[in-house]
Amino acid sequence: MNRATYYFLWLIVIASTSPIGAQVPAAAPTQPVATAIPKTPAGDALREWLDAFNSGDTARLGAYFRRFQPEMSADDEIGFRVQSGGFDLLTIERSEPRHLEFTVRERNSPMTGYGVLDVSSAEPVRVITRRLQAMGPNASAAALRIDAVARARAVAGAAALLDTFYVFPDVARRMGDSLRARLARKEYDGYANGVTFAMRLNDDLAEIAHDKHLHVNYSARPLPPEEAHPVGAPPPAPSPEDQAREREFLDLINCGFVRAEQLPGNVGYLKFNMFADVDQCATTASAATLALIIDMRENGGGNPGMVAFVSSYLFDRRTHLNDLWTRRTGETKEFWTRDSVPGRRFGGEKPIYVLTSARTFSGAEEFTYNLKTLKRATIVGQTTGGGAHPVAGHRIDEHFMIGVPYARAINPITRTNWEGVGVKPDIMVPANDALATAQKLLLEKLRR
Repeated sequence: MNRATYYFLWLIVIASTSPIGAQVPAAAPTQPVATAIPKTPAGDALREWLDAFNSGDTARLGAYFRRFQPEMSADDEIGFRVQSGGFDLLTIERSEPRHLEFTVRERNSPMTGYGVLDVSSAEPVRVITRRLQAMGPNASAAALRIDAVARARAVAGAAALLDTFYVFPDVARRMGDSLRARLARKEYDGYANGVTFAMRLNDDLAEIAHDKHLHVNYSARPLPPEEAHPVGAPPPAPSPEDQAREREFLDLINCGFVRAEQLPGNVGYLKFNMFADVDQCATTASAATLALIIDMRENGGGNPGMVAFVSSYLFDRRTHLNDLWTRRTGETKEFWTRDSVPGRRFGGEKPIYVLTSARTFSGAEEFTYNLKTLKRATIVGQTTGGGAHPVAGHRIDEHFMIGVPYARAINPITRTNWEGVGVKPDIMVPANDALATAQKLLLEKLRR
């Protein structure tokens, strides 16, 4: 969840509380909200974001990101703006010069959310944390209140799940010991809000593991019980209702595919922002073009099966891409390109350029790393985020959940992966310049 984290948290909560095909009841008419935003560095950043986001104007969003979050772009959340209709500020829950906690209501529904925003202490002011999590229809911040019993239960549950599943057992023990020691020293006593307590746990876990896939979350709405299954076994298949919700979400975002077009010189351009489930989102690459640019700059990862499926269009013969080793079972699963695919292949000879940024993460990094090590593509842009451990979600209790990395990637050529270091591009340029650079290089290559 390295980009627009609040967007995905928002959708997850909506999906878990709204039956497919049903509409969230319309909110009762309300008077315009006139909550005053503090005149502080954090307040200024919140005001700028809300004004730009609610305008729906990509130029205004772009100006906000250039000023406060230059690592992001308007494309990161314009879909969220369409889905939500914007937000009205309800309350300021906590205000410090460089930290704000607040609640908002979605304009397209009565769904409310809890936000946390932090800005840097140095100039120019940058937003270093901006998180927005759905609470539920017409819910208030009271839904996030927790007590000492809940904190202790969350720590004990997180430590147990890490000890059972985390990919490196020694690191898991150190993380569990650290959380328990901090609880005993009463470092967590001041946290009465589930969202901010989850954020504190994440900070403490990151100090030890430095694993960007590891994440604790808090849900204001009760989480359904997990179905029992043997330790180390894969979780049960999703219910038909869950599959329908996923299908609706994937339809809403077009399976993450944003653009597919032909650029000058008969160069194909393909941009997609996630690797969705292959059974739901199989597609055909731009097979007829002379060269291909694949834009991974905003792709946060996804299904390794989809990584292999998309890669199958880029090779002429069956090719070993990656392996995944699972700690609990000790098993290694190999991922190869497919012998057959729907439609035409792009093929294994024509040039490919892959665009990357610091937001390229997880499955998108695997895709990039595979093509780089196989010398199938030229990588242009920035070093990627550095997350190579697949993650599985686990319910701690009715409100806390934890995503635990349970396996690690092993490349068949390098025998290692990109965890913590990212994938270094062949041609290092700012992410915003990557497309123009790749186009220029390809046109020069094609003219030879």
